Amino acid sequence: MTVPDHERAWWKESVVYQIYPRSFNDTDGDGVGDIPGVVEKLDYLDDLGVDVVWLCPVYESPNVDNGYDVADYRAILDTFGTMADWETLLAGLHSRGMKLIMDLVVNHTSDEHEWFVDSRAGDPEYEDFYVWRDGEAVPESEYEAGLYDPAEYGLPRDARERPPNDWESFFGGPAWTWDEGRKEWYLHLFDERQPDLDWENADVREEVFEMMEWWFDKGIDGFRMDVINLISKPEGLPDGEDDEAIVRGADKFVNGPRVHEYVRAIHDEAVPDDAMTVGEMVEMSVDEAKRFLGDDGDGMSMAFNFDHMRLDFGPDGGRWSKGEWSVRELKETITRWQVGLDGEGWNSLYLNNHDEPRMVSRFGSEAYRRESATLLATLLYTLQGTPYIYQGEEIGMTNYPFESLEEVRDVDTLRNVEELERKGRFTSDGDLLDLVRYRSRDNARTPMQWSAGPTAGFTDGEPWLPVNPNKSEVNVESARADASSIWHYYRDLIDLRHDEDVLVYGTYDLLLPEHDRLWVYTRTLRDAEGSVAERTLTVLNFGSEAVEFEPPTGVAGEADEVLIANYGEVNTTVEAETLRPWEARVYRLR
Repeated sequence: MTVPDHERAWWKESVVYQIYPRSFNDTDGDGVGDIPGVVEKLDYLDDLGVDVVWLCPVYESPNVDNGYDVADYRAILDTFGTMADWETLLAGLHSRGMKLIMDLVVNHTSDEHEWFVDSRAGDPEYEDFYVWRDGEAVPESEYEAGLYDPAEYGLPRDARERPPNDWESFFGGPAWTWDEGRKEWYLHLFDERQPDLDWENADVREEVFEMMEWWFDKGIDGFRMDVINLISKPEGLPDGEDDEAIVRGADKFVNGPRVHEYVRAIHDEAVPDDAMTVGEMVEMSVDEAKRFLGDDGDGMSMAFNFDHMRLDFGPDGGRWSKGEWSVRELKETITRWQVGLDGEGWNSLYLNNHDEPRMVSRFGSEAYRRESATLLATLLYTLQGTPYIYQGEEIGMTNYPFESLEEVRDVDTLRNVEELERKGRFTSDGDLLDLVRYRSRDNARTPMQWSAGPTAGFTDGEPWLPVNPNKSEVNVESARADASSIWHYYRDLIDLRHDEDVLVYGTYDLLLPEHDRLWVYTRTLRDAEGSVAERTLTVLNFGSEAVEFEPPTGVAGEADEVLIANYGEVNTTVEAETLRPWEARVYRLR
């Protein structure tokens, strides 16, 4: 069975490895990873079998948000190396048959970017590059009644002005900051040092397109587009109306009125036809995704959605809370995207990244670390879409056991915890740290564990974040020496996906949808006449206890072989039996 050429794409058949360079590998002993450190590990990536590297930001930046606050899009931060180092990295990847995608951060810049410096100063060429507005006057009576506190907005006590609307920042607090120089407020949906660009301004769009073309001319293969569906803000910037929105105002500024026009223009003006683009979408339905994806949409190759990453939000606190999730909810959510985009788009498959906790700690079991890590990997590599590995996932890295906020560096964590403390959310330091250990982005940012050495082989200096104390058990060196390790299972899964078109292009069909623990599905490729040409069956016991599996009609007894299993040798016949904790099997069906 061959898939028609018009349905194929190199990025559909690829496995992407995400590198957070600050935490990957340090070669100069300053405790911060660097580009030469990535170059040093290219053979490692090649041995693992990955096809694409997604490199998180290495641009010039004051690092308020670890590079997602760009001060110069065409320069490399000296902490990471030089442009010559970056060119060596690109050449090394391409010589090994791998591709490189960079982060595109154009909803906002750093407040140190020359555009904002000039805009703040009132330079006519740049004064409208950002979202500046007058505030709203506060009646004296409201101040006297204690209903208004100017200190909440960083204003002097005699101020009688509040922000232009009630929008909140994703990092906590108002999404507006008063600028004493311009005597106006500027919008920042993230940190106050990350002002939002005004995409209504055609000059802003042209500058972004020229910058993207510059990077494509240097030889990159695509972009991961940071929070790209926030770039269009509604006329008049109205107050938020949805009390259930992820932050106040998100119902107004997510997927704004011109977002599809802008994303289409990005692809028409700046993206080559054979490039890969993946959009990070703050909130997006399946139907909305179809409008962004493919030639019939806005041109994007694929998009990250967050539906499955919100299942463990608490009922009253959104992202900075903790709630219960169920296997059935996870199954229903991912199935909705598998079915919804089949033939009309393409999925991005992930369970962790630089902004999310480690997947073993969140969706698996640290007590069954190997078994749950390999089951989660089996899920990602046998769904329809492009799988993403976040550095350290391939050895089963886990969340960090934070003992104090002094160990935390993430501005998102610190700002939100401060806001929650102000609101009286925590009853004790223990409650606070429990939430930080579960939710903080720094869980994903602790140094890559290459060895059992004092700093896990990451650096010869003092690491910028503490190394997880489980480095002696969880590290690349020991994993590669153990043929039954998570690392070797990942390599086998990647090889399997490269070999089996059915695991890339086959249609997904869920079996046993009502089961609370078992996740069972087929992938099917059909020939030109519509007959079944290839079919696989994935069986997952999503939990830490054994469970009875009764194969449904149509797959019982139908296996030709076991393509992969995380408990080693298993029965090649699909039949009723007991599945062990976190057991995963993939069969080829007749």
